[in-house]
Amino acid sequence: MSFPEKRDSDSAHSPSSDEKKLGVEAGGFGTRGHGDLGPDPDAGLSEEEKAKIDRRLLWKLDLRLIPWLCLLYLISFLDRTNIGNARLIGLEDSLNITGGQYNAALSLFFVSYSLSEPLTNILLKRLRPSVFIPAIMVAWGIVMTTMGLVHNFSGLMAARFFLGLAEAGLFPGINYYLSCWYKRDEFGIRAAIFFSAAAVSGSFGGLLAAAIGNMDGLGGKRGWSWIFILEGLATVLIGIASFWMVFDFPDEATFLSDVDRQRVIRRLKADQQSSAEHEEFQMSYFWASVRDWKTWLYAIIYMGCDAPLYAFSLFLPTIINGLGYKSTEAQLLSVPPYAAAAILTITIGYIADRTRQRGLCNMGVSILGIIGFAMLLSAKSPGVQYAGTFLGALGIYPCISNTITWVSNNTEGVYKRGVTMGFVIGWGNLNGVVSSNIYFKRDQKSGYRTGHGIVFSYLVLFLLGGSALQYLLLRRENAKRRRGGRDYLSVGKTEKEVEALGDVRPNFIYTL
Repeated sequence: MSFPEKRDSDSAHSPSSDEKKLGVEAGGFGTRGHGDLGPDPDAGLSEEEKAKIDRRLLWKLDLRLIPWLCLLYLISFLDRTNIGNARLIGLEDSLNITGGQYNAALSLFFVSYSLSEPLTNILLKRLRPSVFIPAIMVAWGIVMTTMGLVHNFSGLMAARFFLGLAEAGLFPGINYYLSCWYKRDEFGIRAAIFFSAAAVSGSFGGLLAAAIGNMDGLGGKRGWSWIFILEGLATVLIGIASFWMVFDFPDEATFLSDVDRQRVIRRLKADQQSSAEHEEFQMSYFWASVRDWKTWLYAIIYMGCDAPLYAFSLFLPTIINGLGYKSTEAQLLSVPPYAAAAILTITIGYIADRTRQRGLCNMGVSILGIIGFAMLLSAKSPGVQYAGTFLGALGIYPCISNTITWVSNNTEGVYKRGVTMGFVIGWGNLNGVVSSNIYFKRDQKSGYRTGHGIVFSYLVLFLLGGSALQYLLLRRENAKRRRGGRDYLSVGKTEKEVEALGDVRPNFIYTL
């Protein structure tokens, strides 16, 4: 089996007549070799009528899936980062811990969180989303509630460890889950909307902490304790509701009629996604991910935005407090940068979906973050430094969802994609250990230059540099495939065997 000659150009080119026959385009491959799409429930309708039905179906999916999943991630990010707000209202003094011990508690979360992530998508696939996601939510809600009852450093460490363990499956799981519902050029904006919940949680978390802090002394407990208890109980309740609000994969989703289910599966097959079909787990999928160079370069890119993300979200209240603002003012001033980041995250998701230039979007946005942290490093004025936090947020948050979508677009195969996303996200989150240990109280007088400098380096070397390298390598690989340089991989293979190659198959063109 062989393929027509491909042209040497980037993913934004207009497909040749041969490529149109194959359906070759960025982030996908043609209908040839994928098998029958199955019966068309809309056969006989005009293209205009089919497009109208498709829009209505997509709107139905969005309303059923996106809002609730956004709420789950908002709660998740709130629960992992609210310790930064609790610090401002007496956590360290009450538990009699040092700044170093506080940072150790932050670090331990990322150890259990990161080491668990590569396996969580396999569990999600095998246990079903409607069971796995609600179960882990109830578990971490219980842990979060007990964190408000700890009395010493050991208790805080134990709570943070189990919180990381329980939360590990949500972010990679939901991104993987959404990638199994939407076409490649639809996924980015939805992943961006989903991740914008993290930025919203930053805004919401500051306001909530300022309000809950007024409960200080109620029931004999400090304000920081009430933050953990109330937010933990809310998580448990939302987790229980999720048993009815989270649905399974398209072929088993109960909110779809048989006809709509058939439509969803057909549109995924037309987009050449294996997620449209059942696939039994084999260790070969795991090793395919491990041996893929893209997995590790994406992991480097993701650490370039994820480590700054956690440094920013965990320490923004502390940074603003260090500019001379009081505790409550610092909580409230942390809201606007997050709100701006949420808006840009969704905007970049839309632009990247339309242009399919995810690498260029990463590079452009990262420059904003680099400028922001350069301002934090060099400026003396609190006003200029506060402006730097805005640019820092704008340069970090959009790259998280854009990078995850980039990984998903360029990794084919149900289990390979799940394992790859687990590795990438897990490695990025492991760098949260670094993020947890770069801002110290003793550096407050120097303006936290050490912390800002490390974040600046991550943005330049790993996010900007890694994205540029990945972009160039994928562009070179696409050119080679269009010239027929990979056609030998299909020689002597049946269509089914070629299909099983996933993103290695000769006519799979990567999204740049």
